[in-house]
Amino acid sequence: MPTLLQAATSQVGRKILTGLTGVFLVLFIIFHLGGNLAIFGEPDAMNRYSMILHDFGPLLWVARIGLLAVFLIHAWIGISIWLKKRKARPENYAVYSSKGGPSKQSLSSRTMAFTGIVLLIFVIFHINTFALGDMETVLIDGRETHDVKALVIDTFSNSAFYAFGYAFTMLLLGAHLGHGVWSAFISLGMSGKKSSAIMYTVGTVIAIVLAVGFLFIPLYIYFGGGCEAALIQCT
Repeated sequence: MPTLLQAATSQVGRKILTGLTGVFLVLFIIFHLGGNLAIFGEPDAMNRYSMILHDFGPLLWVARIGLLAVFLIHAWIGISIWLKKRKARPENYAVYSSKGGPSKQSLSSRTMAFTGIVLLIFVIFHINTFALGDMETVLIDGRETHDVKALVIDTFSNSAFYAFGYAFTMLLLGAHLGHGVWSAFISLGMSGKKSSAIMYTVGTVIAIVLAVGFLFIPLYIYFGGGCEAALIQCT
């Protein structure tokens, strides 16, 4: 009987792990976008959202560590699969074209390793800036909490590097998800012709919506003037 490690490192096991971690990460990204868009809600909406998360105390760190583990597992499997393919076919073709059909070979699928590595680096900078960065505090319902909203507005309104760099990375996120969502569900067994076509369309829509949703925030703040932007009330 195979051990858990052997099952996880087998071809079938890795395929299932890739699908499960991929779906989990997509759900987290959707949830995270919802929290980010709170900046356009009531004045305290974003900071209240942050306060609710921090009210979980140690459980928040458990969730963060679990999320990091899922992210690293997904990245490790993806990079190892890419390296294995590179070893099997060391020479690149001179010309690529989208195959469509079952393989769905496209620019998105061929750049999965590159976009994945860039996103991994981005996540490190993102956490360091917005989760672990220095923040002022603000009172909400008589309680002192981190002023995440002010940090986000200050970061994007005063730095073209952050605003445009973040937006560009979100385009790469869209490219990664464009193939990744479909691939995740195929890995979990939805490989029928009809279901595959449906999931490819769903994956494309999800990728576009998430990419646009994320990149809209820094660009709107940068060009809109932060606190002076019509949809953002800082007080």
